[in-house]
Amino acid sequence: EPEVSSSLVKTLSVVFGALLLTGVGVGLAGFVVGHEHIFNNTREVPWGLLISTYAFFAITSTGLCLLAAISHVFGGNKLAPLANRMVWVSLITILSGFTVIGMEIESPWRMAIYNVISPNITSNIWWMGTLYGSALAFILLEFWLILTRHYSLALALGILGALAEIAANTCLGGVFSTLAARPFWYGPQLPVYFLACAFLSGAAAAILCTHYAYVIRRKEMDSVVVEGIQSAGKVLLLMLVLVSVSTFWKMASFYVGGSSDGLTAANALYSGPLANNFWVLEVGVGLVAPVLLLVLTRMKSVAALSTAALMSLVGMFFSRLNMVVAGQIVPQYAGYDNLPEYLQYVPSGYEWIVALAGIGFTGLAFLQGERFFGKSFAAHATH
Repeated sequence: EPEVSSSLVKTLSVVFGALLLTGVGVGLAGFVVGHEHIFNNTREVPWGLLISTYAFFAITSTGLCLLAAISHVFGGNKLAPLANRMVWVSLITILSGFTVIGMEIESPWRMAIYNVISPNITSNIWWMGTLYGSALAFILLEFWLILTRHYSLALALGILGALAEIAANTCLGGVFSTLAARPFWYGPQLPVYFLACAFLSGAAAAILCTHYAYVIRRKEMDSVVVEGIQSAGKVLLLMLVLVSVSTFWKMASFYVGGSSDGLTAANALYSGPLANNFWVLEVGVGLVAPVLLLVLTRMKSVAALSTAALMSLVGMFFSRLNMVVAGQIVPQYAGYDNLPEYLQYVPSGYEWIVALAGIGFTGLAFLQGERFFGKSFAAHATH
């Protein structure tokens, strides 16, 4: 589309491309010099920013895939104008997650090989990787079928992709929730919580990408697209309330019983080393502010919806980081050998650069998708 090949789009593509290349370059350098020299992960805190970034992209992909499948299966609903674009963004966000996790794993090639020749069906991580890989294949085929206008087959592949994403998302939650040695994570809540976060992030990403698609074209939205964004806004508001309630009770539960280590981890978020991230970025920016903005504007302003969506995604990003770090910084043998109350972990600059590679890939692929596939995104009436 000529209007998407403007100087603005070209400049943004260069910026996002530079983020992607720089991040991948740093990640590849880590394989040579050793991850322990550029990442701040330790034996005591082995998971950090890159794991949380992967979780953020994977959960967002799940939400987009589910919302797209629901709108395609139940045709004629107001989310339909956003559905084809949601399929594309779901595809690129899971690829962004794989890009980041590929730079974090010390031997990703071994993972790819032994995942096939030596499967461990009792492992949540094995199921998570296998199911997300299957979902990627289904979504890729679905998008190709949308481009070639084979909509009936695309619908079938979309349903399979959504089922694989649901299973993978809950397995991702299970990776954390089945670790009894980490009381802050342990319990049945996280798989369901991750599913709620998926709908939240998916609705936010759908609003944001649709709005930006029209901004770069300098075009006014059709009324049906505006109604679609408002419907996504209702999903976003509902999920913000549910995730807020879930966050409250998850944190409150540590103060009425349970493990002392879980209480110490909760204190790290309430008043400890993670308090600023929790109160300002996760709760303030990510939950409270979007709810107020959506309620006060009654979802009549597209700009307000887009701003609320962006804040929600920022909050979800730091929520994943807070969760991953809080579960590990309490020493497992607290009280022995003069161990500190909290272990230290702050992401290194190199970790942030690799994490930005995922954002760079998402931004670049989104812009180029609008340029080459924009007409298919607008062809919602025939799907």
